[in-house]
Amino acid sequence: MTSPTRQRLAALGLSVALLAGCATPGERAPAARLDDGHALVLAAQTDALPDAHWWRVLGDAQLDALIEQALRDQPGLAVARERVRRAQAQADVLGATHGPQAQLSASLTRQRYSEHGLVPAPIAGDTWSSGELQAALAWSPDLFGAQAAEQAAALGQARAARADAAAAANGLAAQIARGHVALARLLAQREVLQAQWAQRERIRQITQRRVAAGLDTRAEQVQADAALPDLRVQLEALDEQLTLLRRQLAVLSGQAPDALSGLAPRLDALRSPALPTALGADLLGRRPDLVAARWRVEAGLADVRAAEAAFYPSINLVAYAGLSALGLDRVFDLGSRQLGVQPALRLPLFDGGRLRAALQGRESERNAAIAQYNATLLEAVRETGDALASEQSLQRQRAEQARALAAAERAHQIAEKRYDAGLGNQLTVLATETAVLAQRRHAVDLQARQLDNRIVLMKALGGGWTDDTALAAR
Repeated sequence: MTSPTRQRLAALGLSVALLAGCATPGERAPAARLDDGHALVLAAQTDALPDAHWWRVLGDAQLDALIEQALRDQPGLAVARERVRRAQAQADVLGATHGPQAQLSASLTRQRYSEHGLVPAPIAGDTWSSGELQAALAWSPDLFGAQAAEQAAALGQARAARADAAAAANGLAAQIARGHVALARLLAQREVLQAQWAQRERIRQITQRRVAAGLDTRAEQVQADAALPDLRVQLEALDEQLTLLRRQLAVLSGQAPDALSGLAPRLDALRSPALPTALGADLLGRRPDLVAARWRVEAGLADVRAAEAAFYPSINLVAYAGLSALGLDRVFDLGSRQLGVQPALRLPLFDGGRLRAALQGRESERNAAIAQYNATLLEAVRETGDALASEQSLQRQRAEQARALAAAERAHQIAEKRYDAGLGNQLTVLATETAVLAQRRHAVDLQARQLDNRIVLMKALGGGWTDDTALAAR
């Protein structure tokens, strides 16, 4: 056997040994499963979508201004927006790193060379100037998809951050709208409570006159007097809640705590958002928090593909051309040119299990993202189902309460007619009025609860937000 033949066989054997010794993934962790039991479709019915500015349906210009100011100035949303910019910048940096690289460098050196060093005479012992001008090109071909997977993971995280920011904005708008409705409810309750206080004051005065005339005892007088302090306590408690709620709304909208001390929405002026004509599971797929969880799953899958590709060889190609000379007067001489090509092959052989551990870590992150998506999906289904169940119950409660209020008003009217005809006394009229005022206060609560529940439903359906895939891809 000739020597070249033996050399070729030895090289072939070495190559086989190297390939056999490559790091291997080992046993793989099973992938978690996305919960498809709800069969969500990410394309929603267009006729069922809430409006992107759904709060405007309430018909309150003050509320519109508050939410718009909050979406513009609230510090928490500014933090979310900066997180989006940072995630997108990281994706852009990664994409630029994976592309072909070009570099131009120039250097100038003034150096005295040692008389006893490695450089011989006549350079040794003298001071020389040297210059270098060089252009270099570098490129790493993506043979096994590692770069594409890393880029997909970074873009997925950027899109998840964008959806998180939308979820924060939608949640803030819903929180302000609910606070606005709660403020209107407290003000309406205060009006009814003031009417109750005036009515109890009339009862007290009438009872006082009846006691003086000997028609009632001291016990009735004490009972009539005791009702007023209790109502004053309730009025004071409502005033406290009004103050705290106004301060909360001011801070939520990015203003000073006392900026909304005069805010006084009226409950009867607020319009209730209409329910969508169809409420399919596809609407839940538009929720920004669910979209963010979905994109984190996609990013986790891409991270696993990138970790798998790390087990395969990678190639780096570098080419350079330039001028280098000792002595600035000779830098641009033809003999000072230098050219070079530097291909490099990286093949993982034995790494002590580092790549395998990295892959297992990425698989765990992927499974955690899938579990988080499933948890977010279940929470979305629960939140929407609760809002729908409350809506149906509130409709029935308001219908029954309307009948109770009508009955109380009829009884009050009958008592007034009997009093006008001389068949009853004024205390009977005031007693029936007490029932009317109690039913009106209950009506205020139910109306506010239904408004609040509709706002919760708008938030649960994503608040009209859509994932702009074309913009995110750019």
